[in-house]
Amino acid sequence: MVNFGESFNVEHQPHAKLSEPYLLSYRWLMLALLWLLYFSFGTVSGSAAPLVTPMLRDLHMSYGQMGFVLGSWQLTYIAVAVIAGIILDRWGVRRSLFVGTIVIGLSAGLRYFATGFWTLLPFVALFGLGGPMVSVGAPKTISVWFRGKDRGTAVGIYSVAPRMGRMLVLAATNGIVMPLTGYSWRLTFVCYGLLTLGAALFWWALARDAKQVDVAEGLAAQQVLVSLMNVRNVRLLLMAGLLSYTISHGFMNWLPKMLENGGMSPTMAGLAAATPLLVSIPGVILIPPLVPPHLRSWSIGLSALFAAIATMLVASSGFPPVAGLLLFGMTGPLLTPLLMLTLMETPEVGSKDMGSAGGMFFCVAEIGGFLGPFMVGYLFDLTGTFLAGTSFMVMLGLVIFSLMFVLKTDG
Repeated sequence: MVNFGESFNVEHQPHAKLSEPYLLSYRWLMLALLWLLYFSFGTVSGSAAPLVTPMLRDLHMSYGQMGFVLGSWQLTYIAVAVIAGIILDRWGVRRSLFVGTIVIGLSAGLRYFATGFWTLLPFVALFGLGGPMVSVGAPKTISVWFRGKDRGTAVGIYSVAPRMGRMLVLAATNGIVMPLTGYSWRLTFVCYGLLTLGAALFWWALARDAKQVDVAEGLAAQQVLVSLMNVRNVRLLLMAGLLSYTISHGFMNWLPKMLENGGMSPTMAGLAAATPLLVSIPGVILIPPLVPPHLRSWSIGLSALFAAIATMLVASSGFPPVAGLLLFGMTGPLLTPLLMLTLMETPEVGSKDMGSAGGMFFCVAEIGGFLGPFMVGYLFDLTGTFLAGTSFMVMLGLVIFSLMFVLKTDG
């Protein structure tokens, strides 16, 4: 049984034990706090998808414009992610994640004041200033506080959090939150913003930094980044991250609208869109620690391929959407934890440079996070169907599958 009692006195432990945080039971409380922040991250990042229909109507925006807005925070994220990783390596996780979560909460709340494309855009893009601190800070925190099999377990547990946040907003926004706010999408965003600010305060009150065993050697930030880019595995993982985010963000941001166009009501579409996230929970928790290192590349490649095929099954009227939803839930959400665990355990990275490596990963991956929603919306405007966008995703899934043949994951 985990005993938190002795861990609340971490500051009074001998220095040697402070340098070994992965031996302290307080690491499980840190994981719980991290889970709460990442849950809030998922809540805000997914909050726009179930509200696309009323926002399109009230703000008089095209599908292409909405796709650009849905992906806009990824553009900001790209510009900030590497810097966020360097800051995390220098400042520690407690202060960095607190500031990042506050910015995320403001991004949600400020959307109340949007009057059109040009005002909604900066409020959504603001998310990209705070998001990197949380998504890059999460693996950084795990790399410091966990070792061995516990590390795989922790990665699986925290990776569930943003999916559960998105599942909450997809399932509850139109059926519960919107009726409570008088069907105001503006007040709905305010509710999610307040939830996030509360999580930030909870983190600040209980979280703490711990010394790393493998402390960074004080290299200049540019030297660290160049050194990491010279590692072949790092380059392959960055490319796989970019393509996998194009698939997942492009699909999940437009999924409620795909289902509405297929005849579902907004409430039913939101509930159905939460299905992949619900289905993913057992696999995301259990599979990362169970997959042997030498089989991770195959797991990543097959997951990407089947996830891409699943998007086409949902968009095609020739198949019941439930088949595609279940298939995507069993495969797509596995990609990020498996990629991140592989990056974390690459010998040239380690916990000392995991902030910088994670910043690079998410910087590149979020290029796909922007391109996915934008391309799906743009191709819909051109063709009047979501099939063009999902065909594009299948092609990307094939590319990821091919890349995994040269990824080294011997462990």
